[in-house]
Amino acid sequence: MADRQQVTAHILQQGILPLYFHADETISREVLRAIYRAGIRAVEYTNRGEAAFRNFQALIALRNQEMPDMWLGVGTIKQLREAEQYVAAGADFLVSPGYLADVATFAIQQNLLYAPGCMTPTEIMAAENQGLQLIKLFPGSLLGPEFVSSIRDIFPKLKFMPTGGVDTTRENLERWFKAGVSAVGMGSKLISKKLMEQRDYATIENLSREVLQTIHELKTAYT
Repeated sequence: MADRQQVTAHILQQGILPLYFHADETISREVLRAIYRAGIRAVEYTNRGEAAFRNFQALIALRNQEMPDMWLGVGTIKQLREAEQYVAAGADFLVSPGYLADVATFAIQQNLLYAPGCMTPTEIMAAENQGLQLIKLFPGSLLGPEFVSSIRDIFPKLKFMPTGGVDTTRENLERWFKAGVSAVGMGSKLISKKLMEQRDYATIENLSREVLQTIHELKTAYT
């Protein structure tokens, strides 16, 4: 059973939380294998589309069979019932685009990591007051590294993970980590729809490995 402190520590150590979804089960499975080969040990599968839950169940089975050290979470949780459904299916952690108090309560009761999407200090305070530790700043493309620089001293006990608008370039990643983030969420910039459609798992693997190495170097430099 996943433990929220253990999963949180691993995501922070990894410095990146890849996230993706594809309606095809085989592609979803192969992407998971590719990023695992690259060294990724925590990933968010996005709850987007009718096939999401069925595919997630297949990924859990694959994880249990081939990669027991992989933490597999679910994102785009927008209702408590979705959180309950995915946790029952084996989700190790929960991520949402906004802050949901009932999901936060549920996650804490289950001792699971819940990373809520926050865009304002008010939302961040609500999450902190409920005992959450890892805050997804969303959308990162609108907030920018300057937002992190402005608020990090106000919330010294929280860890921030911008998602949306984070690029794979060293320059972009450096701006975020220099501003004080602890990890970044990365979706289509890393695991693009084009690469998945082309079944170019080698490129997904290589790019994931390169980004992982870059982030390791930046975390060493700025933390």
